[in-house]
Amino acid sequence: MDTMRDRFIATASQLLDEQPRLAVVLADISADGFAPARRAHPDRVINVGIREQLLIGAGAGMALTGMRPIVHTFASFLVERPFEQVKLDFGHQGVGGVLVSAGGSYDWPAGGFTHMAPGDVALLDTLDGWTVHVPGHPDEAEALLREAVDGDGRVYVRLSLQENRTARAVGGGAGFPVVREGRGGTVVAVGPMLDNVLAATEGLDVNVLYATTVRPFDAAGLRRAVGAGPGADVVIVEPYLAGTSTTAANEALAEVPHRVLGLGVGRAELRRYGGMDEHLVAHGLDPRGLRERITGFLRT
Repeated sequence: MDTMRDRFIATASQLLDEQPRLAVVLADISADGFAPARRAHPDRVINVGIREQLLIGAGAGMALTGMRPIVHTFASFLVERPFEQVKLDFGHQGVGGVLVSAGGSYDWPAGGFTHMAPGDVALLDTLDGWTVHVPGHPDEAEALLREAVDGDGRVYVRLSLQENRTARAVGGGAGFPVVREGRGGTVVAVGPMLDNVLAATEGLDVNVLYATTVRPFDAAGLRRAVGAGPGADVVIVEPYLAGTSTTAANEALAEVPHRVLGLGVGRAELRRYGGMDEHLVAHGLDPRGLRERITGFLRT
């Protein structure tokens, strides 16, 4: 099966043929994959080289002319390094575009901490008006990308090598659909964390919700899931910085006595980089680690 990044390249290349206002801006990453599209559309597939601030500025400049830019590189180079340009060139200028990252939090640990971006979604949370998609399967990545390019807003699509075995219906304002029903608490699994959450909660009497569009946060869906009981216990499992969405959950449940546990990537830098699976275990995001922390919190 292709990866999310493979699917993104194929889908974006097809969309370039279909939508004349669409452009792709690269900073060397994935340039080989877009080589055929660049030959077909040399004026709309632009590689600025390893100049990430220029990457964002060029994309926003295209947006100012009425084009719909897709801006792509690793997450650490797309959100963290040129953050001032994201804030000003897109946000302050009031233009839209689609930022598509690769690499996730630790997809390529051998690249070192420079290539890891567990704080990308939390950083975008400091800005207004961004939609954030976190697909858990290549089919979901394609659906969310197609939805993103058809709009005019500011959208971040976060791709990863970690993925779930099965694709689910996403986009279209679906919110956080219920994957498993229960009465002993609610667990929200974000994107590629779903399979591990389902394995971790096997046999437990809990709700499991699936979130691929995390901003805007589906406050109404979470309130429906916790029901009208006297209180609510919620666990949010995210493939990036732990606690990124706890504020949104607390706001959603402001009128309900509740507890929220945010699970995700810890702040401590793991300097023995290992592999992606080892990072999942180290951060307690494998099924065993998740079950221990979920059952300890929910007392179920």
